[in-house]
Amino acid sequence: MDISNCKHLRFFGLHSKSLACKCVALVIIALVLRAVFLPTFYTLGGIGNKNLFAFDNGLSMLNREFSIEKTKFLEVPQIIWGLNNQKIAFARACLTARMLNRTLLMPSLSASLFYKEVDLLQPISFNKVFQFEKFNSLCKGFVQLARYSEVSNGSDVFKLQKGSGRRWTVERDLDQLRQFRNNPYDEYEIVQIVGKNPFLWHDHWPVKDYARVFECLVWVQEISREADKIVSKIREFGSKEILKVGLSQNVIDSVPYVSVHMRIEKDWTIHCKKLEQRLNISEICSSKEEIMERVGNIVGLKTPAVIYLAVADTLLEDNSILTGWDEGLLPFEKKKLGVIEIYKKQPYLIQSAIDYEVCLRSDVFVGNSFSTFSSLLVLDRTQKMIKIGARNLCGMEAKWPSYSYNLRGESKGPHPWVTNMSDLNLQAISYGSNHISCELSS
Repeated sequence: MDISNCKHLRFFGLHSKSLACKCVALVIIALVLRAVFLPTFYTLGGIGNKNLFAFDNGLSMLNREFSIEKTKFLEVPQIIWGLNNQKIAFARACLTARMLNRTLLMPSLSASLFYKEVDLLQPISFNKVFQFEKFNSLCKGFVQLARYSEVSNGSDVFKLQKGSGRRWTVERDLDQLRQFRNNPYDEYEIVQIVGKNPFLWHDHWPVKDYARVFECLVWVQEISREADKIVSKIREFGSKEILKVGLSQNVIDSVPYVSVHMRIEKDWTIHCKKLEQRLNISEICSSKEEIMERVGNIVGLKTPAVIYLAVADTLLEDNSILTGWDEGLLPFEKKKLGVIEIYKKQPYLIQSAIDYEVCLRSDVFVGNSFSTFSSLLVLDRTQKMIKIGARNLCGMEAKWPSYSYNLRGESKGPHPWVTNMSDLNLQAISYGSNHISCELSS
């Protein structure tokens, strides 16, 4: 048959009345369908010749690549202790997940403060303190968080026991983490670390990596709003006191607002004395009188100056913290500001978060170099100055100066303080140090 006579085959539309032409068209359609579908059929069914095996191998490779790229997770124990120990523990868990090429499952924090009675800890979800979506947005490409609802197979878990004790060295810990990046451990959807608080894990990362994680931690709106109220009260009450001495409004607006992390609570007193004995250092504990004297001697501080005293009221046994300050220093604490109820309605962790934000926003910060709260505040303030390209980071010429009152500086004042962002680990910030970056002026 001459198929050239099939003039009315409109792309297999079979418009021709010729039976022969229709048969030709059906044969062509069958050949096309066979070419398209038969290799796939054989490949999926495991049937075929050597040429078809090439398709099969290609599909297997794609599957292997997909399994490597699928989301895998790291799960950590409940994070405990104070706010800033929890922030460090969280960052350490994030960096561990990053090293294992995994996403960290959103951990549980601790709203209450218990050091030993772990069963009494009041859990609080991460996203009740920090903004989950904001964290992932800011830290995209560095570390990521996931919700438990994103796990596809909750039984595909390998439990990793972190080592402890003197024999468990930094090197052994690092070797363990390296092993868990490879087979067979990387095949599990979840690696669950058990038996240890992340704050106590060995440290393998530089300060700049921790700082990168901290930058992604943004308070939930409730905490920010409460901090707004406290700062507003500090400014308002400070202005009223300054007006009493007859200064103009222009002068009032230029008065610095100084926050002092006044560590004289009973828990700190016990801790710092033990720390001084163990480290054979005498510059950790500071009395109320020493703190007041050194704050009053900050070189370049203009007076009158508004002073906010950040203390853990429930642990404070000294009710005289507002008395004895030098003339020109106007101290305030929660009760005097009339904001104590804002704190009382919140659990310990949220109270600490509000105070942290209030201190972070202050024009000048004064803290203790062996306090994790103070150390992370100084890190945040140092980062802020570096980001705006500030040349002066130390002393009152800095944009957001910080000082350590437990270390003596110029003219019997506190020692200027910034974080050394080139440190290779977080040791100084995690456990405190009397070696801080700012040098005394000659």
